[in-house]
Amino acid sequence: MTDAPNPEGERLQKVMAAAGVASRRVCEDLITAGRVAVNGLRVEEAGRRVLPTDQITVDGKAIQTDTSKRYIMLNKPVGIYSSLLDERGRPDLREFTDRYEERLFNVGRLDAETSGLLILTNDGELAHVLAHPSFGVMKTYIAKVTGTVTPQTIARLTTGFDLDDGFIQADKARLLGSPQGGSSMVEVTLHSGRNRIVRRMLDEVGHPVVELVRRQFGPLHLGSLPMGGVRDLTRDELGELLTISRAAGRGEE
Repeated sequence: MTDAPNPEGERLQKVMAAAGVASRRVCEDLITAGRVAVNGLRVEEAGRRVLPTDQITVDGKAIQTDTSKRYIMLNKPVGIYSSLLDERGRPDLREFTDRYEERLFNVGRLDAETSGLLILTNDGELAHVLAHPSFGVMKTYIAKVTGTVTPQTIARLTTGFDLDDGFIQADKARLLGSPQGGSSMVEVTLHSGRNRIVRRMLDEVGHPVVELVRRQFGPLHLGSLPMGGVRDLTRDELGELLTISRAAGRGEE
């Protein structure tokens, strides 16, 4: 990839407008104001031409110019398996992916008993960064557990302990509200991608999970998306994900 202006390609403001940043006129203003960069270098001339391989940012946030890529948020219901072809014929993600022309796949997994935020995409590079624990993308879960969770238990979750497949600790944990009816609500944030890790951690501290929901994945929040609901990511959400992905590709911390 070169950082020099290319005589071929599309004009920068046209590419930005097609990506949904703003009208072409407003995009020209953003460029002349020095708020746009191509391949990490600030551009202040609206006539600059760019190629599909060029990486464009506005105010430091990446924009997606490849219209063949699709990014979907799903609020996965309980009972759906995180597979596109379950070998035992159980309900799987095809219920949600078959409605799209693109061949989408899931980023990471949620076990069948866990509901919440799951990303569906056809962008393999982004999926790798989001799913691999080495890149440290945080995931936040809310768990309803049996018993009364104490501050000491919360401290143990964040201090960490050994499981049968190695040491584990939550990046953050907190008790939500007061225990009621023999159960407690706990929020756990961690970047580990190990199988059923939140359930296993809470089992280890003596509070088996009754219900588990993933509410956040990196910068994405489930918000008010209903159970079984799907939607395209917003431009801002996608920009945040792409910024994470491209930083990881450059080896940035």
